[in-house]
Amino acid sequence: MNRAHAVLFVSACLVGLILGLGVYTFGYARGWSYLTNDSRACANCHVMNEQYDGWLKGSHRSVAVCNDCHVPHDFIGKYWTKTRNGMVHSYYFTNGGFPEPIRATARTRAIAEAACLRCHEPVVQAMGTPAHAGTRDISCIRCHGSVGHMELSATNVGER
Repeated sequence: MNRAHAVLFVSACLVGLILGLGVYTFGYARGWSYLTNDSRACANCHVMNEQYDGWLKGSHRSVAVCNDCHVPHDFIGKYWTKTRNGMVHSYYFTNGGFPEPIRATARTRAIAEAACLRCHEPVVQAMGTPAHAGTRDISCIRCHGSVGHMELSATNVGER
């Protein structure tokens, strides 16, 4: 076997190993469940148990699943966010280093805020108070952070 064949063989073995580990990890972590709208998928990792239990007890359980509030509503945005979050979550949940309690990033807070406004737009428009009327600076989760995850404090959710 010449040098070029050896490099090709080693490269193919490495690619096969990486793909094999990826497929195994996807199966072990029940990755296919993230492609659905089933909220139980969000509790696949133990760090989400508190949020899932809070949703089960919360007022939005009867009208919204996790995806309704935590991913964009367009097809590409939804699956891009699921892919991005899945990769980031997999990395941190495997290697550690995520804050406990978990905290939302500015990006994920913006997605949740957009979901609040999408579902509750008539209420927001009808409020008519100087603090809310005609502005995009509304922060639903600042005051109503415990609505989606009942036992979490509003402060904790707003900071996530």
